[in-house]
Amino acid sequence: MKKILVSFLLFAFIQNVLAQTSLYENPNFDAIANTHKIIAIVPFKTQVKLRPKQMKDMSAEQLNRVEKSEGESIQSAMYSWFLKRKKRGDLQSLEVQDPRTTTAMLKKQNIDYNNIMDFTPQDLAKILGVDAVISGDFKTNKPMSEGASIALGVLFGFFGSTNSATINMSVHNAADGVLLWNYNKKVSGSIGSNTEDLINVLMRKASRRLAYTKNSKE
Repeated sequence: MKKILVSFLLFAFIQNVLAQTSLYENPNFDAIANTHKIIAIVPFKTQVKLRPKQMKDMSAEQLNRVEKSEGESIQSAMYSWFLKRKKRGDLQSLEVQDPRTTTAMLKKQNIDYNNIMDFTPQDLAKILGVDAVISGDFKTNKPMSEGASIALGVLFGFFGSTNSATINMSVHNAADGVLLWNYNKKVSGSIGSNTEDLINVLMRKASRRLAYTKNSKE
């Protein structure tokens, strides 16, 4: 009976892990990635699910500001993650566009966090003049960015790390808009105290399958 219970718990654990992580890699990603010289990361669309009382006390405008802050923070943290790997020599000749440049170029085309989903990754890549675009969406029940944490701390009197977070990240080719890579992962529990900690946790295993960073040890 004990063996059956252990087997059941192990099976449930494996199923839970599989359900929380999924990864797609285009079979031609390696070859296509070798032709890329520069990529850009756009703000991630974010959904913040607070407790019912907190949601009731927050206006739609306040929630939008919090979600925008989170989305831009994920963009910046992802940029920092790539820069660290470039410094280690993992990215070779690949350049990653500074998020400030990305934001400025999009702004000139009247594109911002609120309407970025109205444009395809291929559209965004052409506007930004890059070979590929990294985009995605992010869900959390307690924001981690400094701006959001300060706003929420003032409103509700709490700070701290996220209890759970789900990221869905994609890489699209600029030339034809083809999906090259998609990574969906949910994490919970202790995952650090800021967005960079979160990105490190989320990308630790995924980076081994990302063509740009396959030589990375993390």
